[in-house]
Amino acid sequence: MARKLLIAGNWKMNGLMADGVALAKGIAEEVKKLGKVQCEFLVCPPFTLLSSVKKALRGTKIAMGGQNCHFADKGAHTGDISPAMLKDIGCQYVILGHSERRTNHFETNEIVNVKAQAAYSNDLKAVICVGETLMEREAGQALDVCKKQVLDSVPESATWQNTVIAYEPVWAIGTGKVPTTADVAEMHAAIRKTLAKKLGKSNANRMRILYGGSVKPSNAKELLSLNDVDGALIGGASLKVEDFLGIAKNSGAF
Repeated sequence: MARKLLIAGNWKMNGLMADGVALAKGIAEEVKKLGKVQCEFLVCPPFTLLSSVKKALRGTKIAMGGQNCHFADKGAHTGDISPAMLKDIGCQYVILGHSERRTNHFETNEIVNVKAQAAYSNDLKAVICVGETLMEREAGQALDVCKKQVLDSVPESATWQNTVIAYEPVWAIGTGKVPTTADVAEMHAAIRKTLAKKLGKSNANRMRILYGGSVKPSNAKELLSLNDVDGALIGGASLKVEDFLGIAKNSGAF
């Protein structure tokens, strides 16, 4: 079974109400113009915009996701959002273990794992992020670091239906730097092999592995044509309609 490309936008902490609605409407209008497409679209706005973005996406097949969640459905967790709340507002996905969460909020592989299990319990698909720092890559540790993140962050209950992996080299996020296609291909192949070891070959072969880190229209074709790259998790370029759609148009899915 061929893996369908997923073009996902992580808006991070960007967008007030008017900006977010305009961006969502712009994406929705352009996707409608494309007609029948061979890829899926996902947007992940800040929590404050989820309700309004959901309305703006009405009538389209564009999925919506949260950028994080707690592992509990409710409780004394000031400032957190539960997976049940994300599901209730209309999310189908949630990003977990992004390097900015791992670094700035000290999230461990184990925390990401329990959050993913909570997401599954609420019928959410988890986009589990892995990636190495520049220091780890220069030390020749990139493959080992990412393999361990996959083994420890991905629950035993993960399947190709409820989980997407996103490889984002930390040093490439928002820097304009991109690994060589050989490096990306090597890492994605290693991740798939690690998934097969943990979840079985059938699951691994059908699970989507996205690339993230300074993806833009000009390099999308080269990156997304690689054998084990099944889409992109896009940061800055997802905040402009023409760039987000430009990546999709150059993905080879049309």
